[in-house]
Amino acid sequence: MSEYQYYEFQSLDRPLSRDEQEQLRAISTRARITATSFTNTYHWGDLRGDPRHMVERYFDAHLYVTNWGTHRLMLRLPEQIVNLPTVQPYCLGHHLDAWTTRTHLLLDLTSEDEDGDWVEDADDSLAALIGVRDELATGDLRPLYLAWLSALAAWELEDDGEEEYRTTLEPPIPAGLGDLTAPQRALADFLRVDADLLTVAAQASPAPPKEPAKPTKKELAPLIAALEEKEKDALLLRLALGPEPRLRTDLLHRLRGTTTPATAPGRRSAAYLLDAAHALRTQRRQRAERKRATARAQRLTALAGEAESAWQQVEAHIATKKTSAYDQAVALLAELRDAFTHTGRSTDFRQRLARLREDYQRRPGLLNRLDRHGLR
Repeated sequence: MSEYQYYEFQSLDRPLSRDEQEQLRAISTRARITATSFTNTYHWGDLRGDPRHMVERYFDAHLYVTNWGTHRLMLRLPEQIVNLPTVQPYCLGHHLDAWTTRTHLLLDLTSEDEDGDWVEDADDSLAALIGVRDELATGDLRPLYLAWLSALAAWELEDDGEEEYRTTLEPPIPAGLGDLTAPQRALADFLRVDADLLTVAAQASPAPPKEPAKPTKKELAPLIAALEEKEKDALLLRLALGPEPRLRTDLLHRLRGTTTPATAPGRRSAAYLLDAAHALRTQRRQRAERKRATARAQRLTALAGEAESAWQQVEAHIATKKTSAYDQAVALLAELRDAFTHTGRSTDFRQRLARLREDYQRRPGLLNRLDRHGLR
């Protein structure tokens, strides 16, 4: 399989200028560059630019996927909307990093899985994930907690010692972890969040708050009137220079104030979450095994009840003298053996099998197959 790297960058809050597009063209001559995006696929070589620097300077979101198991998502948000102290409790190792520039907060979320399956020509795109940026901007911290869970599972694989797991507490638990949005479910899949770990985490998650009511003219009019003239001028200037997709959201934040995200204190240790997820996974597997065992017992009971018909099918397969039919006959005999054993009639099966071997003693191909499957 050839090397595969997919890079996608998007500018959401403002279009790229002609000069900026030319600067990006110097990084890659083959990339598809527009006023809002930069995309390229590599089957050899690598991107010459530094994705972190590109996001800091030009873009609001970046997706990176490789066929050796790397999944990376970077997001840039205005610092007045999401601040570093809010994000830092969720940072864990190199899998979830955050830093600031003069104007923005940047997030770097990474998942590595060298043994994972990779589907060539998969629909690698930011489209399914980009919604988490708006959710973070409105104070929804579930994407950060999902990234922390992904980093926690990766940290467990590094085996840093039981003591660290016991002393490391989870970050604040956002409301609604048991009821993720579509972008959050896509993020959980992208970062390979363990389903059992998420189920355990969601047990302590508060109920999601009600959606805020749509602002009314009566509510907003006095708030706008109270703005200082200089602030109104700045907002009108931004509107005139548009388009600026986040202008309405920023204005509403300024008028109504930012709401404190609904969270519960993180009191559980990393060791508790990992152990509870392991126990849940074990219980689910045991239930599945019991279900399979019950289904097989029912099949064997039914087969034992139709044993004579099954013996006739075996004889019909053998009569064709075809190797493929021999294989079918032997497979059915193995099932019959298990069915007779399940119903306490092993002796009857051995006697019938002995007669069959005697009848076909001149069929070495059949006898060899029977021997290989322990049908003696």
